[in-house]
Amino acid sequence: MNSLGINKDPKDTRVVVAMSGGVDSSVTAALLHEQGYDVVGVTLQLYDYGKAVERKGACCAGQDIYDAKRVAEEKGFPHYVLNYEDNFRESVMDDFADSYMKGETPIPCVRCNQTVKFRDLFKVAQDLGADCMATGHYIKRVINEQTGQAELHRAVDGGKDQSYFLFATTQDQLNFLRFPLGAWTKDVTREHAQRLGLLVCDKPDSQDICFVPNGDYASVVKKIRPEAEKHGTIVDMNGAVMGAHQGVIHYTIGQRRGLGIGGGHNDDNSPFYVVKVDPIANQVIVGPKEALARDIITINQCNWLIEIPHDGLDVMVKLRSVSKPSPARLHNNADGTAQIHLQNPQYGIAPGQAGVCYGVDDMDDRVLGGGWIIESQNSSMPIAA
Repeated sequence: MNSLGINKDPKDTRVVVAMSGGVDSSVTAALLHEQGYDVVGVTLQLYDYGKAVERKGACCAGQDIYDAKRVAEEKGFPHYVLNYEDNFRESVMDDFADSYMKGETPIPCVRCNQTVKFRDLFKVAQDLGADCMATGHYIKRVINEQTGQAELHRAVDGGKDQSYFLFATTQDQLNFLRFPLGAWTKDVTREHAQRLGLLVCDKPDSQDICFVPNGDYASVVKKIRPEAEKHGTIVDMNGAVMGAHQGVIHYTIGQRRGLGIGGGHNDDNSPFYVVKVDPIANQVIVGPKEALARDIITINQCNWLIEIPHDGLDVMVKLRSVSKPSPARLHNNADGTAQIHLQNPQYGIAPGQAGVCYGVDDMDDRVLGGGWIIESQNSSMPIAA
């Protein structure tokens, strides 16, 4: 049994490595090649290459494609660039724009992993005769000694852990995937990049969503859906008009800055927050911070890596990528949705984000699965938002 858990000699084990051109995927490919595996690097061209060349700090920019190719050339393993612009536009960019127009706050990187990278690239790897596919994600794949089944666990480096973005990974995909960096910190990865002599060893981490220049989501949505910028009203929770907006795509649940309505409420002039975005009425509803409190979350398009008991399951749940897991009770519904009942209310929970569940024990870092948030409520004031 080799280090990837495959009963073959490394030289007879073909590994397709998804290479973004960054440090993490470059180290993954170079390290496996050093260990004697039959490595094939694949990089996806996800949008217009001419524009990509001018982009910096994004995971799929033209320079990154060039860097991935250079790493493969220097180490001596084959590398392919696949044009997935149509797949990416349909599965990720169109979904991103439509989600904003529905008043949601999307996570395109999850959709990209769920569709283009782990669905489409998965098939490419199999067509290339790969025994497995490896990526540079910070997440652990653990074989349960009792069941022999592959499990998904949070990375050792909590600051780099990408489990929230990979909740939609299916069991079939997990059986085929490998994540060599999951037990490392980023410092260790960079040390290996220097040891391996990789030209990307000092390359900074990507920060932007690859197709969103400078974080300007609204301009991207308007370009994809020109009708998105439809003016409407900003109202308080009683329906009183507070001001005007230039399109619901400019607002997200929990937002307090840039509302353009001035002042606040109550005697202490507390700020207003966006508590709901209503694209049908073309309204942005604002209210006090306490109006954002939610303790019942409904998710759909669920992906579970375990069986959920009929009477529910105690879990730890993340409702935003930057939040810490919170205790909750998970219940499956007959219609394929699920409800998450939080022990303590959270604020600023937005449709379009993900609810990702983990083992309830402090020592249990297993990813159980999750789904997309479609509705949230406050049990003491059950009004859907």
